[in-house]
Amino acid sequence: MRIPPLPEASLDLTGDKAAKRAVGNRPANVTSPITIDAYNPEWPAMFAKEAAAIRTALGDRALAVEHVGSTAVPGLAAKNRLDIDLIVADPADEDAYVPPLEAAGYFLRTRDPDWYQHRCLWTHDHGVNLHVFGPDCDEYLRHLLLRDWLRNHPEDRDRYAAEKYRVAQEHPMDMALYVQGKSAIIIDILKRCGLR
Repeated sequence: MRIPPLPEASLDLTGDKAAKRAVGNRPANVTSPITIDAYNPEWPAMFAKEAAAIRTALGDRALAVEHVGSTAVPGLAAKNRLDIDLIVADPADEDAYVPPLEAAGYFLRTRDPDWYQHRCLWTHDHGVNLHVFGPDCDEYLRHLLLRDWLRNHPEDRDRYAAEKYRVAQEHPMDMALYVQGKSAIIIDILKRCGLR
């Protein structure tokens, strides 16, 4: 796998930028406190079910479907929401993948054309964040590297969990500050993965 560069900056989830990226009836910020739950051993099976539904809906248009984020790391505390990365040929070509995903129960809620053409779809209960990126996307590669590192380095997994608990307690009603607050430890771990 290609080693991507460190991220230049975290995605801006504040104010007007957050509102502009929202699609449909999605709120620009959280509407209930951010909570971090103990690892749930059911998360891998939940991912397998979602991945099968995504692959059935898209067929060979789904170039990759990966379980990423904290729920993909055994033993890691997380928000009780799966993060899944879907790789398609062109995320900007929403007509190629959004309608079949909507028919399967995923709804477009985020459009970030200036950040890797990222799109994000949610299930009705927002139990899934389905992130859509293009092939060889730096952010997708960082997701895989971070996941795999944390799976194999329990000391970093535990450090990351502690920081997530701390930041969620400090900023329970602000997703932008939550994401920003944990970015330093993510950068530190990515450097340990070999990113520069």
